[in-house]
Amino acid sequence: MTQIDALALARDLIRCPSVTPADLGAMDIVHQALEGLGFACRRMKFGEIENLYARRGTARPNLCFAGHTDVVPVGDAGAWTSPPFEAALADGVLVGRGAVDMKGGIAAFVAAVAAILARGEPKGSLSFLITGDEEGMAFDGTRKVVEVLAAEGEAIDHCIVGEPSSSARLGDMIKIGRRGSINSWITVEGTQGHVAYPHRAANPVPVMIDLLSRLQARVLDGGYEAFQPSNLEITSVDVGNTASNVIPAEAKARLNIRFNPAHTGAELEAWIADTARAAGEGFSGKVTVTSVISGEAFLTRPGPFTDVVAAAIRETTGETTDLSTTGGTSDARFIRELCPVLEFGLVGATMHAVDERVPVSQIRDLQATYERIIERYFEAFSA
Repeated sequence: MTQIDALALARDLIRCPSVTPADLGAMDIVHQALEGLGFACRRMKFGEIENLYARRGTARPNLCFAGHTDVVPVGDAGAWTSPPFEAALADGVLVGRGAVDMKGGIAAFVAAVAAILARGEPKGSLSFLITGDEEGMAFDGTRKVVEVLAAEGEAIDHCIVGEPSSSARLGDMIKIGRRGSINSWITVEGTQGHVAYPHRAANPVPVMIDLLSRLQARVLDGGYEAFQPSNLEITSVDVGNTASNVIPAEAKARLNIRFNPAHTGAELEAWIADTARAAGEGFSGKVTVTSVISGEAFLTRPGPFTDVVAAAIRETTGETTDLSTTGGTSDARFIRELCPVLEFGLVGATMHAVDERVPVSQIRDLQATYERIIERYFEAFSA
């Protein structure tokens, strides 16, 4: 069986400047590597986004690895110590956009699978779900692939997302849940006029202030199992009025709610809309709310699957891992519709930063840990 060097694969991936939504050959590299390992590879392109689902084997259980080849912009390229897509090596450290988030993680799992297959066939299936739309809007990536796989009845039993979940040391943290997220855009339309003649105008600002006050006054919850409390944050209030003697015609605001499993996105969307209607009662203008639910909260409760991963981490790194629900959103929010899912990958300290970097030894250690996870997984879940 072909052996794969994780470092070489990570460098090849980094050299593809796949700033979302661009691909520029990154998915081809993963495709070719997996095809060389005997995976049946299926490309799924939605809009301009490249996606890949690859599976080796037909038996269950099916352990899936999910990841993304797209990366965030580099920022000020001149501030980097080496070109962001050069994949430079310096003193045993790999530097480049995507080194941590998450081309290094993809490379480590592919190399781990190659090593496992060289030792024999697992008693089940291995699969990969790789997208090019995680750092972007996430409309044409994992969300769409999951919809297709679910409609076709594809059986995935458990999934590991290779996000850089580790905090300070490899394996010190895995993510077993994430809060959901909803964004809302609020517009209050009034009638512009002179401040000395308010009866001739309809001031949208007091309505907006009242609406935002009502929303902020509610304590959403006190937390949920392993989750911190949900929080509503007003991210923008804009009137755009440059004059001191003019009642503006319009006021706009944006807000975001990060919510735990005590809520659903639909429930919160309805609450925001109902509150907006109440705040606008008696106002001669118009209050409009547009909300987008970017993901629901999910929780994979501790059990046999998390035990397998935690035990493998302890055996290979010596870490007693923290089962966490902190952080932002990830594509695990879509994969939860198919199967239990958790996140485990490199230390995320430099993700999205200038000089994103990872020690080569950490990539090697992650590969070894992934190998042990795969071994333990089939020992635990194969019939």
